[in-house]
Amino acid sequence: MSSDVRFTDFKSDKQPTWCPGCGDFGTMNGMMKALAETGNDPDNTFVVAGIGCSGKIGTYMHSYALHGVHGRALPVGIGVKLANPNLEVMVAGGDGDGYSIGAGHFVHAVRRNVDMSYVVMDNRIYGLTKGQASPTSRQDFETSTTPEGPQMPPVNPLALALASGATFIAQSFSSDAQRHAEIIQKAVEHDGFGFVNTYSPCVTFNDVDTYDYFRDSIVDLDEEDHDPHDREAAKQKILEGDKEYMGVIYQDDDSVPWEKREGIDQDMSDIPDGAPEDAMDLVREFY
Repeated sequence: MSSDVRFTDFKSDKQPTWCPGCGDFGTMNGMMKALAETGNDPDNTFVVAGIGCSGKIGTYMHSYALHGVHGRALPVGIGVKLANPNLEVMVAGGDGDGYSIGAGHFVHAVRRNVDMSYVVMDNRIYGLTKGQASPTSRQDFETSTTPEGPQMPPVNPLALALASGATFIAQSFSSDAQRHAEIIQKAVEHDGFGFVNTYSPCVTFNDVDTYDYFRDSIVDLDEEDHDPHDREAAKQKILEGDKEYMGVIYQDDDSVPWEKREGIDQDMSDIPDGAPEDAMDLVREFY
């Protein structure tokens, strides 16, 4: 780790192809600032991304990175962290990737509580596939495939995390650059699984959950008398469906990461030269 690293050190030479105004620009900038502020540098950082508009974020950041399979970014990130606990692992994805096809992995990643962070760019729409309802879309949100709305209540990812035993739950807004970076920094510093659901508006396909909507609706918990260490108070905030909260909603300061509980503290990523004996024979059995 280094105290001299700047957030621009995490910028790659690849230009993002996101739509102009996409919330993911702000989300990524906050991630880079949080990594720099916590003393991490690109050489000790591993970014894992899922599928969706957010999927190429590892390409746009200068670090070790892997663009995973749809919904499977979290198990990849867990594998990276357990193989080399010295790495700072950050998983990034969208609401479709994380709360639909990846929902099962999300629940168990929360339960396992590996020391890593997970930032979800929640735009309440499937953007990459051109505007279908996502798990967090409103019940009456009209799209080409749901002309009368999904007719289902949206998934509450914060409630899902709390019910699964989360030790850190937060929510941020990509347009509020300072608060967004501060919140992700707290997730990185947390001893355990740091989960941040980030409002990241889609300017192309979602004309309901817009920047203006969030600016008018967001309630910053730093301006309220909220104790993030009080689980019952956190539960009340999370279940208030008519409020869009920003900040750290719940944090367990007694959290012990899974790898520490299991005594995993050695770098297992070094592979000796040469494949193990008969390894290729085993591979050929699958063809």
